[in-house]
Amino acid sequence: MPAYLIANITVKDAEKMEAYAAAAGPTLDAHGAEFIMEGHLAENLSGRWPVQGVALVRFPSIEAAQTWYHSAEYQALRDLRSLAADMDIALFEAA
Repeated sequence: MPAYLIANITVKDAEKMEAYAAAAGPTLDAHGAEFIMEGHLAENLSGRWPVQGVALVRFPSIEAAQTWYHSAEYQALRDLRSLAADMDIALFEAA
């Protein structure tokens, strides 16, 4: 069953964010992930939406997503991610 990772993103350093995205892409590919979309807030229609952007990634399973997130390759990017942006990252299992 597919799993979806959603990241709420507030960029702190655009140059570092580009470097993070370029480095993170291959780690996703190695785990069968499909980058579905990246978007920037166009309009807040209801409630609070305190982030600038969002990313959506599909994995073949929860296990594949967890393996990717905890992999040495992705964990090596944690410091760069923290310098680049504030991110809230959540994993959802498709119903």
